[in-house]
Amino acid sequence: MELLRPSEAAKELGVSYPTLKQWIYRGRLQSVTTPGGHHRIPRAEIDRISREGARGPSQKRKRGDGARISGRNKLRGRVVDVRHEGLLSQIQIDVGGQIVTSIITRAGADEMRLRVGVEASALIKATEVMIIRG
Repeated sequence: MELLRPSEAAKELGVSYPTLKQWIYRGRLQSVTTPGGHHRIPRAEIDRISREGARGPSQKRKRGDGARISGRNKLRGRVVDVRHEGLLSQIQIDVGGQIVTSIITRAGADEMRLRVGVEASALIKATEVMIIRG
């Protein structure tokens, strides 16, 4: 039985590594666990998912303004610090006791009326952290 590393399987399926890991955790994709605790994906699973269409309908999440977003890594919390310097603002959100920091434009921070105590979400995408109020 041919086994692939998750990064190799993700590349073949045309999805990101985090997406593939979520498929494993949610039971959509079966994996074999090595003695060291690493996931390996059987070639038959890659073929099965490919036949089903790896990129089925996107699961969109709703933003506070009614618009929809495709981001899955949305962390809800409360703003604990806002610092403005020139055209940029540093926003810190407490998400379950963990602080998430984002640098956004001051215009964006002003438009969302971000201030300490306001509920907001951090939307994590690759190396960027975006802020969504509410």
